[in-house]
Amino acid sequence: MITGDIRNQIDRIWDSFWSGGISNPLEVIEQITYLLFLRRLDDMHTLEENKANRLKKPMERRVFPEGKDAKGRSYEDYRWSRFKHFAPAEMFTVVGEHVFPYLRADLARQLGGAESTYAHHMKDARFTIPTAGLLGRVVDLLDKVPMEERDTKGDIYEYMLAKIASAGQNGQFRTPRHVIQLMVELTAPQPGDVICDPACGTAGFLVAAGEYLREHHPKLLHDAKQRNHFHHRTFHGFDFDNTMLRIGSMNMLLHGVENPDIRYRDSLAQEHGSEEEKYTLVLANPPFAGSLDYENTAKDLLQIVKTKKTELLFLALFLRLLKPGGRAAVIVPDGVLFGSSKAHKELRRILVEDQKLDGVISLPGGAFKPYAGVSTAILVFTKTNSGGTDHVWFYDVDADGWSLDDKRTALLSEDKLGPVPRTALQAEDHAKNNLPDVLARWTDRENGERERPRTAQSFCVPKADIAAQCYDLSLNRYKEVVHEEIEHRPPKEILADLAKLEEEIQQGMRELEGMLE
Repeated sequence: MITGDIRNQIDRIWDSFWSGGISNPLEVIEQITYLLFLRRLDDMHTLEENKANRLKKPMERRVFPEGKDAKGRSYEDYRWSRFKHFAPAEMFTVVGEHVFPYLRADLARQLGGAESTYAHHMKDARFTIPTAGLLGRVVDLLDKVPMEERDTKGDIYEYMLAKIASAGQNGQFRTPRHVIQLMVELTAPQPGDVICDPACGTAGFLVAAGEYLREHHPKLLHDAKQRNHFHHRTFHGFDFDNTMLRIGSMNMLLHGVENPDIRYRDSLAQEHGSEEEKYTLVLANPPFAGSLDYENTAKDLLQIVKTKKTELLFLALFLRLLKPGGRAAVIVPDGVLFGSSKAHKELRRILVEDQKLDGVISLPGGAFKPYAGVSTAILVFTKTNSGGTDHVWFYDVDADGWSLDDKRTALLSEDKLGPVPRTALQAEDHAKNNLPDVLARWTDRENGERERPRTAQSFCVPKADIAAQCYDLSLNRYKEVVHEEIEHRPPKEILADLAKLEEEIQQGMRELEGMLE
């Protein structure tokens, strides 16, 4: 967790951009990303220098070359530790006219080739800080932010990304962190997993999966083979927004992943032959907006389900990407659960009959406010290609720890929020945060959950019942409401009371008439 002092420092950096003329929060985070990357490059170069000095050997890999560039500027001046001491005007010249052209053109060669994720995403880096004064202030403020510890670096960047959302723009790129953590906990990533998010945005799902692996498998990075797999083959993310790709890559870097596969791809428009059955875990909250033309839709997805609806095409994509035995936790709009079109029914039939549908978790209506008010659910399933659905587990989340209005205010102290709170919840806290209970009941879905009545918050439904309902997956289709028993009085008693009441009214009328006379 970052301290209040660090939050204040980040807030001052953000305010400096706004007062300096950059008001688009996405542009702010993009420029901060470039500067953090430059600071990271300097740290890498310093590490290589220290290693060479210790071994009394030449440097094996230089981030910044020796000598001078074509304009006569020493490459040493490109380093954060050097230019941060320059006067603002000189710093502005060095960063804008020397460092950024180097990022775009030569960095990949210095880092060992174009296969480096970070070098690849810097090839079209744009320096848009308008004045030397603003650059000087921001560099000075960023230099004071502690970035030594991986946890701190990651939390700081997450806090910056949260400011994109809180600024009221581009919030669609950000799934609430506690929802991401819930989905990661439900799927429990393993060291051998190959994880994909086909609409990765800021890479929140991939980051959370990486943190889960570090926490639950602490020896993972001590084994050379597992460490190599973690840094180079575990994490894969696609997006068709280059700004998001840079931000997502930096998010992974600051969370300690050396070379994730974060790349440009229009997931619904490109054929997926090279990606078919490549991944063991899919975690995603893809965009669900509108329809695609058949002309622009990947033909291999249309073979699974003929539709223009993006929400159905993404589900088809997840099935295409997963290996047999692979699992997924994905967010879908409620319409997927009960839509009556042929494509809706067919896709649900595939999940229930041909694959193994494990669970449907209904999220509260305000989970994605203020950016979207649509009701959503989490689908958890396993690709088998041979069925396997026995019972489907349903959970109706009433509260996720935050208010369900546009403000999304925390209802509990920070240590009691999220699916795995640091402090155990009391009985009265459950009404404000259901997420720990979701996980507890999820692990018991093959046992005690089978016995729960359908009036409970969670329950299991046999596959035969779902098939009988045209594979409708909406929780309300199966949930039973408890009706209060009402004591019915005999009709004679009710009529006697009415007669008595009528007599009292008439008596009152007679008394009123006597008074008026």
